[in-house]
Amino acid sequence: MSLSIILFAAFILSIIFHFIGVYANAKKIVWIMIILMWAGGINMAMSEIKPKGYEDIKKIQGQFPDTDALIKEAGEEISIYEMLGIMQSYQKNNPKK
Repeated sequence: MSLSIILFAAFILSIIFHFIGVYANAKKIVWIMIILMWAGGINMAMSEIKPKGYEDIKKIQGQFPDTDALIKEAGEEISIYEMLGIMQSYQKNNPKK
């Protein structure tokens, strides 16, 4: 699942929650909930991956130059969002799996 699909679904859910809030006359509460939901999602995407993720990175490192460039660009602390990009690049280059 690509990031654009996830963002599109989150945007649609935000609009739906907004109209539910308008209908229920609870606009402020719904907007607070939407803001907290987006903040939580962004926080989760930017959090660091677990140690097992670093083991996976070591396994795929050195196989494809564009994947290696993404790994080098990510630095020492890799976020979940960066890991998704690295894995997508690896799967594009290695279609066997």
